[in-house]
Amino acid sequence: MIKRLIVICITILSSSVFAQQGTASPYSFYGIGSLKFKGTVENRSMGGIGVYLDSIHINLRNPASYVGKNIDAYPFDGESRPVKFAVAGTASRVTLKGESGEDNANSSSFDYIALSVPIGKFGFGFGLLPYTSVGYKLDNIDNDGDIVNRFRGEGGVNRVFAGFGYQISKKLNAGVDVNYNFGNVQNTAIEFAYTPDGNLVQYQTRENSRSDLSGLNLNFGLAYKTRISDKLELSATATYAPESKLTSDNARTFSTIVINTQTDIEATLNTSEVDLDAQNLRETKLTLPSRLSFGAGLGKPKSWFVGAEYTFQNTSDFSNPFYSNDVSTFENASQISVGGFYIPDFDAFSGYFKRVVYRAGFNYANTGLVVKNESIKEFGISFGLGLPVGNRTLFSNANFGFEIGKRGTTNNNLIQENFINFNVSLSLNSRWFRQKKYN
Repeated sequence: MIKRLIVICITILSSSVFAQQGTASPYSFYGIGSLKFKGTVENRSMGGIGVYLDSIHINLRNPASYVGKNIDAYPFDGESRPVKFAVAGTASRVTLKGESGEDNANSSSFDYIALSVPIGKFGFGFGLLPYTSVGYKLDNIDNDGDIVNRFRGEGGVNRVFAGFGYQISKKLNAGVDVNYNFGNVQNTAIEFAYTPDGNLVQYQTRENSRSDLSGLNLNFGLAYKTRISDKLELSATATYAPESKLTSDNARTFSTIVINTQTDIEATLNTSEVDLDAQNLRETKLTLPSRLSFGAGLGKPKSWFVGAEYTFQNTSDFSNPFYSNDVSTFENASQISVGGFYIPDFDAFSGYFKRVVYRAGFNYANTGLVVKNESIKEFGISFGLGLPVGNRTLFSNANFGFEIGKRGTTNNNLIQENFINFNVSLSLNSRWFRQKKYN
């Protein structure tokens, strides 16, 4: 049964990497898109915290989790900790609200696929995830109801990662992820021209821009866990991603087009390429800002946990000379997340819902993006369930998360996004390295 679920999830979710648009946010126009990866479904269901680490879930926020040993010895002994597999996807509905009205947009996407293998005091992890996403359709309309500009964008940055963890002591683990980032961002802009009588002229000009992005970055992690009483356990984590660079190979063209006013279909008549070499824009470097997070939490093992996490990102250092504009800038970003879980009876032999994990949390963030002198903020609350599936001795589970929140503002003719996200994942465990105790 578990193998069938894996095949079904990989087929459905992986196809959406190429078939679906991961966001419908107009704010994905800026930078290299909206941040797509915000943790596993378990993290996101607890407000986004990555503080809690255990032996049966992958925590992609902190590479120290790959070890698994002595982070949570129960229910596995030191020689039979599970190999962990996770795959996830998200469906979203966004209401875009402006001063003149509102509209709705839907999107769905693959979130991540990952594998974690603990071996003794070491642990290894690797996987694939969409890191940022671009997907917007914007029309700038004047007071007479005529379209002045039309903007479209798609693409984003994907990330392949390989990580390593090591058990420094019985209470402290450390790890590092090496991430290879790749992808492309495609933007088009049309400036509409009208006759003195207000009629659309026959020919319009469309600007097409494309950036192919690639580069490496690192993420370091620490995880500490200790008993402070017979029933209570303290957890603390920290991660740090130093500043890095992305190489951007750029291309830009201008096309003469004819737009069918009935269907909005664009017919291209001719295209000319811009000489970016003369502007020193053929290849540019983008700064991925440094990121620091730290958190702590308290809980009773196998029963409940409450934690908080603070994240700071030096986004004021971000720049993209190829897509510079006059209305947006970047400031330092920050986020505070609070959340936790509750399990009625982890060891219950009867009563399925006694073994279900109930999660909840909230977060508040300054995204670091400033548009028309307005800082773009985000707030969300989340809920989730972890449902046991398969062999009880392996503690695999299906995770469901539900997030509601808002991003942005309607001030200065901007857009406020009211979003609903539904997340689903499978967290599956298997024993590959079980040591024989009897001959």
